[in-house]
Amino acid sequence: MSRKLRTLALVLLVAACGGRVATERTGEAPRDLDNACRILEQRPGYLRAFQAAERRWGVPVAVQMAIIYQESKFIPNARPPHQYALGVIPVGRQSSALGYSQALDGTWAEYLAQRGGRGARRDDIHDATDFMGWYMTLTQQELGIPLHDTENQYLAYHEGRGGYRRGSYQEKAWLMRVAAGLAERARMYDAQLRTCRR
Repeated sequence: MSRKLRTLALVLLVAACGGRVATERTGEAPRDLDNACRILEQRPGYLRAFQAAERRWGVPVAVQMAIIYQESKFIPNARPPHQYALGVIPVGRQSSALGYSQALDGTWAEYLAQRGGRGARRDDIHDATDFMGWYMTLTQQELGIPLHDTENQYLAYHEGRGGYRRGSYQEKAWLMRVAAGLAERARMYDAQLRTCRR
């Protein structure tokens, strides 16, 4: 075998082995986001992350998946769209939200300070699910919203605990529809997970 051919074969082998990790970080969403089993087949690392957050914080896997679906569609480096002045001049993004969980800069910094999470990244599924578990547990403690209550946990997640306490979501019919839809999605994911875990 020629040296060039061996080098090419080695490059292709390395690329094939690194493809899964690269895909999880580069922004490509899993296919068929309406099927929890297919999502986990394509991204086996997700299940370990979801289960670790469920063990640590008590947030059900299906609830985590539904909220990540809404926040980022499982795209690790998701960001809000740019805003434009006069329809053409970019003036920045709508917020500092980033990653699977769309954590804002300030809330992420609070999480890092409380959890000692130096090196944690919002585009890492393990860190993102741990953040969500941490945030939702604080929501349960402060507002009494059960961890399995996808609808109200999402409203508090989206509006912040202060906004939820003030009822800011009540003025946003679109948000209440989204939250109700997420509760249904969590039920769907939960039913699917019961079959694919066998």
